[in-house]
Amino acid sequence: MAGEDLQQLVRRRLWELGRTVDEASRRARRVIPADTLALMARRGGRSFISEGLAGFLARALDVPENRVRRAAGLPLVRDERESTTTRPHLRLVRGDGTEQQ
Repeated sequence: MAGEDLQQLVRRRLWELGRTVDEASRRARRVIPADTLALMARRGGRSFISEGLAGFLARALDVPENRVRRAAGLPLVRDERESTTTRPHLRLVRGDGTEQQ
């Protein structure tokens, strides 16, 4: 089950970000090759990563490391950003050019 969760996370985030596997690999400092990311995102396969790769994969997907660890079935790490809310901050601009929060 954890392998399928990881596969879905990789596929969904690449799609959401509009990012190619090569771009994601570049963001992960090429620690995870583009071919490996493509295999991880492929339907019908299973994906597994080690604890050492979780941070790099999180960077490639622009998600917190614990989200990758949870999807991969790995133990979670302490993360102070976990309690930070990430709701959208919207500004409304009226027709006359003034802003409203």
